[in-house]
Amino acid sequence: MFVSKLEKSLGIEVYVTRSRGIGGAIKRFPEDFLVEEILLNGSRAEIEAPKIKPYTPHGDNAQQRFLLCVLVKRNWDNFQAIKAIAHKLGISTNRISIAGIKDAEAVTAQHITIEDVNTSDVEKIQIKGLKVRPIGYFHTKLSPYHLLGNSFTITVRALSHTKREILERITSIVEEIKMLGGMPNFYGHQRFGTIRPITHLVGKALVKGNFRRAVMLFLAKPSPNEHPKSREARKELWKTGDFEKAMKNFPKSLYYERLMLRHLAKKPKDFVGAFRQLPAKLRTLFPQAYQAYIFNKVLSRRIIQGLPINKAEVGDYVIEVEPSGLPNPLKWHIVNQELKDEINKAVRSGRMLLAIPLVGFRQALSQGIQGEIENTVLEEEKISLKSFKMKRMPELSLKGGLRPALAFVGKFSLREISKDETAKRKKKVVMSFMLYRGSYATVFLREIMKPRNLIKAGF
Repeated sequence: MFVSKLEKSLGIEVYVTRSRGIGGAIKRFPEDFLVEEILLNGSRAEIEAPKIKPYTPHGDNAQQRFLLCVLVKRNWDNFQAIKAIAHKLGISTNRISIAGIKDAEAVTAQHITIEDVNTSDVEKIQIKGLKVRPIGYFHTKLSPYHLLGNSFTITVRALSHTKREILERITSIVEEIKMLGGMPNFYGHQRFGTIRPITHLVGKALVKGNFRRAVMLFLAKPSPNEHPKSREARKELWKTGDFEKAMKNFPKSLYYERLMLRHLAKKPKDFVGAFRQLPAKLRTLFPQAYQAYIFNKVLSRRIIQGLPINKAEVGDYVIEVEPSGLPNPLKWHIVNQELKDEINKAVRSGRMLLAIPLVGFRQALSQGIQGEIENTVLEEEKISLKSFKMKRMPELSLKGGLRPALAFVGKFSLREISKDETAKRKKKVVMSFMLYRGSYATVFLREIMKPRNLIKAGF
């Protein structure tokens, strides 16, 4: 089945479902991609404020340090949204914590904690496209540990098929995924970028210790799909290497690029210093994206070679599943011949999952055939596990870990097949589903849609 060149460049080389996709496009409007976050304690961040006003705490109790809020954002990048809120409150961004990063081109609701602020100040925040609703106090600052998953409501537009054909195709694909036990747990397209997919390339340069290349890729590698002004400014910088001139040419919308350029205009050879102009959380995304690319490539190769992802073979890693449904990468086993049947019984019952290593300087590779696949990919990349310990920028070093090969898709509902009011003679589909943390809605949607052109399809 056809997989686009762009997807292959992200390590996503295969589909697991054989049924034909519905085509169409996502994210024509932010409201077409709705995300509501769910915490482990059951708290759900709702886009619309509940009719019954949630408890809003007041007072200066010393125990009430971390104010828990729901942040609703429309067309906002997570990091930029947090920065804007911190600016309004007159505090450091370090005092605002999140459980998970949400899509920018969407309407999303998520939890945040804000440290040592008054609820009255938070309630006064007015920023276009952002709403902050205090709902209580939390016992600590939020982290990914507190996240259970996300509920999605997605609209796919510009569908050319009949209602019956759309229904049959979706039903068939969902049934295939159900029979498999889930979808391949690829890192999704937004992890790398699709308009300008360079995040993992920058990460690879960092891991290899080539900081000049990492900075120049980030600043100056153009993409045919980005805004013409940005593209031309990048081309000029790639050609000339003139950082002072680039400061004049780069659009103000390229905020992070301009941070780097300001530093390089003064110190044109300090590429490590230039990279450190980026926020710490953003810096870490680059090597992690390269780690994600390698994972995707390895998972693709396993599927292509005909090895199951819902069953363990000798030499594979498996991890235990918590009662919450979340996998626990710290509780792992390596499958041997004696334990294989027992482990696969646990896999079938949902108590264990096949896992694939996330490469890092402390993570051993799989054994058996799976280990051979992983070694082959690393050889192709001309990279070693030790490379992920970065001496010149140790804060970006990656220890590695384990990630499930399969992601469960829960509470799927096909809500509507109707006329697309934005396109003549076209239809739209509205569907909802839930994914555990770390899994990507776009990976499920690509199986449903089978897009030939990722950019036109809205990915």
